[in-house]
Amino acid sequence: MFCVGLTGGIASGKSALADRLRARGTFLADADIIAREIVMPGQPALAEIAAHFGSDVLQSDGSLDRAVLRQRVFGNLDERRALEAITHPRIRAALHDACMTAAAPYAVAAIPLLAEGGGRTAYPWLDRIVVVDVPVELQRARLLARDGIDAALADGMIAAQATRAQRLAIADDVVENNGTLAALDEAADALDRLYRGLAAL
Repeated sequence: MFCVGLTGGIASGKSALADRLRARGTFLADADIIAREIVMPGQPALAEIAAHFGSDVLQSDGSLDRAVLRQRVFGNLDERRALEAITHPRIRAALHDACMTAAAPYAVAAIPLLAEGGGRTAYPWLDRIVVVDVPVELQRARLLARDGIDAALADGMIAAQATRAQRLAIADDVVENNGTLAALDEAADALDRLYRGLAAL
């Protein structure tokens, strides 16, 4: 199966491009959805998280208290790495399995933190990587409008991710998403033609 990794910074328009590619008949595996699924009650990852961080990261119904866990790992590099060691291998494996068994011309793995999570080294099965790119100023403006947060929090969220340069360094294809939705549709058409052609080789 020909597999494409799709990534970009927060509020860059990753989901909008992913939705457009899926509408054109591709298979889409979403790392964010998988990340939620692997920490559902009864899943081994949730048990490991509770064992490491303590039962206070669980709600009364046994589900993960994301707010408590977020507070524990935010700004604490060691704890964040401990959480990633539990979740990231499972997310990568689930993405791989879903893409490799997809019944579609090609598969797209939407991975928001692809650059931060090791890029091609961590995902050697990706045949192509597309990065949705926007200027930081536009990213910030979209984040403020979308989430209703203050500028300091928006800047902190952007700074916590890889830089534009780091994302662009792993890109085979780049979609400049600073225009209209019609322009994004055109970009999706061009990528879909490209990936169908490469998958047929």
